Amino acid sequence: MSIFLIALFFILMFLGIPVAVSLGFSSVLTLALFSDIPLTLISQSMFSSMNSFIMVAVPLFILAGNIMDKGGVGDKIFNFANSMVGWMPGGLGHVNIVTSLIFAGMSGSSVADVAGLGVLEMSAMEKRGYDKEYSAAITVATSTLATMIPPSILMIVAASVANVSVGKALVGGVIPGIMIAVVFMVYNHLYCKKHKIGDKSKFSLEIFFKSLFVSIPAMLVPVIILIGMFTGIVTPTEAAAIAVVYSTIISLTIYKGLTLKNIPRLLINTTKTTGTILFIAVTAKSANWIFEFDGLPAKIATSITSLTSNPILIMLVVLAFLVIVGMIMDATAAIYIVVPILLPAVTSVGVDPLFFVVFLVLSLALGLITPPVGVCLYAATSVTGLRLEQIVPKLIPWIVILILSLVILAIFPVIITGPLNLLFSI
Repeated sequence: MSIFLIALFFILMFLGIPVAVSLGFSSVLTLALFSDIPLTLISQSMFSSMNSFIMVAVPLFILAGNIMDKGGVGDKIFNFANSMVGWMPGGLGHVNIVTSLIFAGMSGSSVADVAGLGVLEMSAMEKRGYDKEYSAAITVATSTLATMIPPSILMIVAASVANVSVGKALVGGVIPGIMIAVVFMVYNHLYCKKHKIGDKSKFSLEIFFKSLFVSIPAMLVPVIILIGMFTGIVTPTEAAAIAVVYSTIISLTIYKGLTLKNIPRLLINTTKTTGTILFIAVTAKSANWIFEFDGLPAKIATSITSLTSNPILIMLVVLAFLVIVGMIMDATAAIYIVVPILLPAVTSVGVDPLFFVVFLVLSLALGLITPPVGVCLYAATSVTGLRLEQIVPKLIPWIVILILSLVILAIFPVIITGPLNLLFSI
């Protein structure tokens, strides 16, 4: 059953049929052909997958990100990052990285980072002598930080599917996100120094504090989210609701980039994005029910653990598998399909479920910036007018950095689990 379902799903997907439709049709046809189980179980499993309070956080965080993207927050964050690191060699490359890191804590969306803030970043870099291809590559690469830094939409979905604490999973992405951002800055410095691009400017304490003061209301968003969830005052869903209300207020009254006329359009865009994610979620739930009925998770777990009982080697095998999956499948769909299959296998050899969730999301993030499914890569081609083959060569070093970072995390999972154990034992 499982083999037929997976084979049919990939055939339909490569024929250009939407992921959710491919999953749903494959599940229904598999159940009809290989069992006498009533098809009503499919609809019941779909309903149960959405009957979740925590999943309400997804559309709320998407809405908050859309509001801040259109509300004038992006340019304030860019100006602050420029005053902080723009004076360094290769300064605007550093600004791009830091801006994406901060904005990730507000939008939770990699595509929003490229299509919204990325336009501002790439335009500024080109004016300062950076070639268009490198500007696009660094913007695409840094967009992956939105999958690591709270409120990552993918992290919320993955934690919900794995039935682990969403709050802890979100916090777990902070350290690897900052670590990868620092490595990005090191590479950017070396690249700019080698190619002699990126002018230096003097650091101004006055400009720094002015831009900091202006950007403080925007940067309070991730602070409110993290403190609220860390202290247990609010749930992730409640934190998302607060983020929507707060971002609306500052966008209307402080930054004034948002008007009441814009709100209906933002709601429509949020509905479209949410509908896509949740449609995939409900159809993936039916596929997962069939996998469990067929015993696929247990078979995969046995196959993996028969290779080795070393958790590091198993996570490296899982990494290779997830990178391939991320390249050919939408990240949200991949989460719903692979988590129920792989989680029993990795936990059977002692891998922490929270570590696995964070590691999984970071691994699938590579699929956002690699062909043929890389939505962030295609967003960059859309806003820059560059062809895919012009961006990809400059993007390869950034992909290598991400892969090496994931290898380090697989070898030293304490980078993620250590801070989590410390924070949540206080």
